[in-house]
Amino acid sequence: METRTQIEEPALRRLREEFTGHRIWRARRWDGRLGDWVATLHDPAAGVDATVICSDSAALREALVRERDLAERLVMKRAW
Repeated sequence: METRTQIEEPALRRLREEFTGHRIWRARRWDGRLGDWVATLHDPAAGVDATVICSDSAALREALVRERDLAERLVMKRAW
């Protein structure tokens, strides 16, 4: 039987591969279990917020896509 952690590891790996400008990990809850999904910005071209926190991998991916789009628009705006 697969544990929730084993199921979520591929999602974590995919997020890390797609969003290389962020450090992505799972936070730990007070009881030691895995909690929120967290991304911290390392490349200013990859986003605008220093830290993004979501409750699941799908929500984090959506937030990081928005971050990437915002960063791209800011770069384009500065080029004008």
